[in-house]
Amino acid sequence: MTARRFVTPLLACAMAALVSLGGTLAQDKKGDDKKKDDKKKVEPKQPPKPPVPPTAENVKYGPHPRNVLDFFQAKSDKPTPLVFCIHGGGWRNGDKSSYYGSVKGFLDKGISVATINYRLIDLKAGATNTDPPVKAPLEDAARALQFVRSKAKEWNIDKVKIGATGGSAGACSSLWLAFHDDMADPKSADPVARESTRLYCAAVNGAQVTLDPKDPREWLPNYTYGAHAFGLANLDEVEKNREKLAPWIKEYSPISHVTKDDPPIGLYYTGTKGAKVGETHPDPTHSPILGIKLMEKLKATGVDATFHSATEPNAKFPTSQAYLIDRLTK
Repeated sequence: MTARRFVTPLLACAMAALVSLGGTLAQDKKGDDKKKDDKKKVEPKQPPKPPVPPTAENVKYGPHPRNVLDFFQAKSDKPTPLVFCIHGGGWRNGDKSSYYGSVKGFLDKGISVATINYRLIDLKAGATNTDPPVKAPLEDAARALQFVRSKAKEWNIDKVKIGATGGSAGACSSLWLAFHDDMADPKSADPVARESTRLYCAAVNGAQVTLDPKDPREWLPNYTYGAHAFGLANLDEVEKNREKLAPWIKEYSPISHVTKDDPPIGLYYTGTKGAKVGETHPDPTHSPILGIKLMEKLKATGVDATFHSATEPNAKFPTSQAYLIDRLTK
């Protein structure tokens, strides 16, 4: 009887231990599964694939890992026009793949396409290693354009008929190329550097038109964009250092380079309908007021310019793509 009394508690303890161990193992398994799930979550996202395979993919045009472009060749017996695509993202993020969706529409019209990556502004890491930081993405865009021109014979491109497009920061870069004096160096030992940076036309979406905070803050009281271009935290800092930054503000602001010999421009904006100067807008960074003010200067200078917004929709060329197709196929 005494033995039974001892056996029963011992058996109960053993069973409890097994249950406990089983529960622990189950938890461990759940934990392992969770770790596996976590690993799955942190796996790098695969870049989107273009609907049309590129003729040449991730072609290097410079030494930096982001100095690469994709080229899509239109079928033609004679040299084709080309659309040069610069992605947006505030010069801080983004990828050439953002223009893959537009490629087929251009190819179907006999227009080749190049989509580029460029060095990004990274204020914490100082990844651009340029002063000011904005110099890196803008000068990369110029170099990529020269590189594409250097491949004209191999890629069957018409060197003259090259039009740029981009959205937001990519639009600002496109306008900078369109208005800037030719940056070709005819005496360079580098054949790419001898190529022109001038454009045949440009059509852009939601472009910032200047890096000078003075005017946009008068046009749009809640405007905050652009300080990072100079490695600063906000526009108050830019204003405080305005005298020192003046040469850079002038050099990297598209509107400061406008002259009567500039190519035809298409400006495309959405945003606030009936926008007026002096209002605060939900998205001041891409406000149509920026385009309206640039249009004023383009018209006064004599540059051929087309404008589209929610207030003034352009029936003939309702999209930047329609504008480029018309210009480049004439």
